Amino acid sequence: MAIQKPSIPKGTRDFSPAEMMRRTYIFETIKGVFRTYGFAPLETPAMENLSTLLGKYGDEGDKLLFKILNSGDYAAGLDDEQVRTASKICEKGLRYDLTVPFARYIVQHQGEIVLPFKRYQIQPVWRADRPQKGRYREFYQCDVDVIGSRSLLNEVELIEIVERVFGKLGINVTLKMNNRKILYGIAETIGHADKMMDITVAIDKLDKIGIDNVRAELSERGLEQKAIDMLHPILELKGSNIEKLNKLQDIITCSETGLKGIAEMEEIFGHVESLGMALPIELDLSLARGLNYYTGAIFEVKAMDYAIGSICGGGRYDDLTGIFGMPDTSGVGISFGADRIYDVMTGLDLFPEEVDFSTKVLFVNLGEQERKAAMRIMRPLRDRGVATEIYPEAAKMKKQMEYANRRSIPYVVIIGSDELEHGEATVKNMRTGEQVPVAFGSICDMLA
Repeated sequence: MAIQKPSIPKGTRDFSPAEMMRRTYIFETIKGVFRTYGFAPLETPAMENLSTLLGKYGDEGDKLLFKILNSGDYAAGLDDEQVRTASKICEKGLRYDLTVPFARYIVQHQGEIVLPFKRYQIQPVWRADRPQKGRYREFYQCDVDVIGSRSLLNEVELIEIVERVFGKLGINVTLKMNNRKILYGIAETIGHADKMMDITVAIDKLDKIGIDNVRAELSERGLEQKAIDMLHPILELKGSNIEKLNKLQDIITCSETGLKGIAEMEEIFGHVESLGMALPIELDLSLARGLNYYTGAIFEVKAMDYAIGSICGGGRYDDLTGIFGMPDTSGVGISFGADRIYDVMTGLDLFPEEVDFSTKVLFVNLGEQERKAAMRIMRPLRDRGVATEIYPEAAKMKKQMEYANRRSIPYVVIIGSDELEHGEATVKNMRTGEQVPVAFGSICDMLA
């Protein structure tokens, strides 16, 4: 039997210890900001009932769901026709995002939670997409949501969270915003409120395919030329956010829903201005975010110094829980794309130096007595939270120093026979090459 070459599915990845240390840094930074705003952690299962997932992401989203056979041999003995027509061959699927499972959780546990309910959730999601740079089939999302409140202060808090997270990570970003009510008002104004979803799916691709291709797609979706001509200048409105809203107000003045969306954005921008945020925020009328469940303000974050898709996005959903039997419960949230954030930080070399080592101090092992002395010194270092290890065998010094170099360990403590005699070790800084003698009793204070 031929030996099988080990591999993993396309669109998935292994993470080495070095990569995991960097990813953990991202997760912990994001969690720290979430907790600052009173959000609590939550986890849900990797798989959900398909009935929970289907119909929540639009037709295109449904096509990207990974479906799970009821069991490994469920289809055994069935012919092709039986497999195609078996309605219960797949009753579960891998979660597509964290928002729909969160809504399901809220309804299922509504008697146990206090509204408004604020949670953050950091877990993997799966999409049967075509793998490419910055797009994976398995990837992590870092979601933060508040549900049970219609206050626009929640949107303002989410904007603050975006500012703080990317400020701490050192990534220069632009936050793009729009409002689904405004998009409905635009669709209503051009005479196609009935094609709201077709319009949003098409214009959401504006940055990727350009205005000419968007016009062509709108035509394919059944919009006549007059309506497309009315839409075109709206997508290209210029000026400040408030100037765009004022111009838009004159255009969609007959749409009550659209005007409500404008009022919501004016209130949000007013709060942002009063807080003096440095975060660049742009009203982008082409921003649609194709998911069906958004009903109000929508967000998308782009890195300014690195070419990649959006690294964070979300929005307001007014009745997502209604499909699970709990109507009129509004929520709003955003999702940080940890994998793309990782790619940006790696590409721009933004990770702090200390993130790249799991061990701070290595004690060399030069013999039994030296090893015993080292182990006594290591205990107080570990008590103070310093990642410390000793080379397990009494190997040649060159081998142990090469090990420290390959592990990127910044400090090596050498205790040989001379050091034992004088009660002091040689501490070597592996980055500078500097070596200094340090009394055994002072090593902890020096390295902690």
